[in-house]
Amino acid sequence: MKRAGHDNKGKNHWDIMDNSEMHIYNRLYPILSFVFGICIIAILMATVFYMPRLGLAQNPDNNEVSQRYIEQGMEETGAVNIVSGMILDYRAFDTFGESCVLFIAAGCVFVMLKNEPSTKTEEEKIEENDRIYEPKNDQILQAVTSILVPIIFVFGIYVILNGHISPGGGFSGGAILGAGLILYLNAFGFQKTERFFTDKTFKIITVVCLSFYCFAKSYSFYTGANHLESHIPKGIPGEILSSGLILPLNICVGLIVTCTMYAFYCMFRKGDF
Repeated sequence: MKRAGHDNKGKNHWDIMDNSEMHIYNRLYPILSFVFGICIIAILMATVFYMPRLGLAQNPDNNEVSQRYIEQGMEETGAVNIVSGMILDYRAFDTFGESCVLFIAAGCVFVMLKNEPSTKTEEEKIEENDRIYEPKNDQILQAVTSILVPIIFVFGIYVILNGHISPGGGFSGGAILGAGLILYLNAFGFQKTERFFTDKTFKIITVVCLSFYCFAKSYSFYTGANHLESHIPKGIPGEILSSGLILPLNICVGLIVTCTMYAFYCMFRKGDF
């Protein structure tokens, strides 16, 4: 009994220590957060004071960089669309980072929301599929979707392929294709969509596109940094199958955006494809 009482006394002692530490933490946390926030605000305000005044001719937005994009962008990149030439040639490394961010974000969502493998039979899965919570076989929705989805897909492909010769590109075209996939899923459910798009499809497309982007631009960076001839044609403005690496890179970015949009929707909806 004495030993038990001693153990209880020791336990209470550690509980008191824990409570005192938490008490100190609860007091310091808002103070340190306030100080940290003030420091961040001070740094940002100091940065703002050092920025040039709006409208000055010598401002960075009026310097030779933008002039170079406008005057020599078509010649150096082969893209009529200056934006596509900039994000997929001049700033291709930054665009590759953005694509990697999409992949990492999708991977994090997979880790947090993916369901464990089910042990149920196929009949049980059919009875408890995702369409139990939505209208079953909505003929109006399915009929409209059957008409709209092919048009959406064709338009999305058009936006991606014409991104270097007209407004558009991989990001906007990929968003259109992703919206088409989500619409098809809402109309026909996971059972039909999984016939052509699963988590394995997402992984293969994403890894292949990111790998191609990495190797293609690494070659361009290497040849450019060492002043070597890349032997990649610049492209002919106005022709779809041209513009060097911009067209295939647009396709890669479009596929990554499409897969990421669809993956996010699926994971947040039921935790799986």
